[in-house]
Amino acid sequence: MRVGFGYDAHRFKRGRPCVLCGVTVPSDFGPDGHSDADVPLHALMDALLGAAALGDIGKHFPDSDARYKGANSLELLKATYALVREVGYTLGNADITIVAQAPRVAPYIEQMRENVARALGTDVGNVSVKATTEEKMGFTGDGTGIKAYAVALIN
Repeated sequence: MRVGFGYDAHRFKRGRPCVLCGVTVPSDFGPDGHSDADVPLHALMDALLGAAALGDIGKHFPDSDARYKGANSLELLKATYALVREVGYTLGNADITIVAQAPRVAPYIEQMRENVARALGTDVGNVSVKATTEEKMGFTGDGTGIKAYAVALIN
């Protein structure tokens, strides 16, 4: 068994879609970034890559590469997991925590879990997605950004 930890954060930008775990959450703003800026999936990708000692998402999907401009992070997650499988590992489970004051994501958690499970070819029972606020503290609390943490266990 190997464990990997991932983290990602993005500034919010008005007019950007708010894509989280492949779900477009209704909002006037969304994470700003080169791809679709799906913060929780980026954290999970780093957790998977870290567990397999394969580097990070910047190594495999650099924001300097035009191929990844506006990329769908569910597809990048599939590609990441393929790398992990190539070196002989399979997913045990994944746990993601989304941190933002807004938008409210609780109504979309199950759809997020299903999207991640489908991308990884696993049972939804192996995927946890949670959301929390930081009680109006810091860049997530004042509404200027979003962050996510992820842990992945691979066998």
